Amino acid sequence: MQITHQADYAIRTMVYLASQDPHQKIATSQIAKDYHIPPSFLTKIVSQLSIAGLLHTARGARGGVSLARPADEISMLDVIEAIDGPVLMNECVADSHICAFKATCKMHQFWVETKEMVVGRLGGMTLATLATTPQFALV
Repeated sequence: MQITHQADYAIRTMVYLASQDPHQKIATSQIAKDYHIPPSFLTKIVSQLSIAGLLHTARGARGGVSLARPADEISMLDVIEAIDGPVLMNECVADSHICAFKATCKMHQFWVETKEMVVGRLGGMTLATLATTPQFALV
């Protein structure tokens, strides 16, 4: 199980923004350059984060991107789900009716509990923590 490159870049972008002055708009070209993200790919990521209500965007000479909410109110889960959709360990976690083995499945509860642990960990890790904790510092 692995998050997509898109979600990884989204997290890096959001943590970078969380480490900046919250009133400052950062040019996406600067983020793309600093994190070696293809600019067109970052544009798509920024669009998805904006639609999810996680980023404010502005065009023009004084344009750029900034967090739409305080960094301590945005979790890794928020960012990952904005890009990759809901975190699921197995498709039966989202809809147990699709499983032909529903009545006798010994794995369903394991997948549900594992998903809850992963979602809990991601949901409990805020951008503010990632931006201010040295062990999480972005290179």
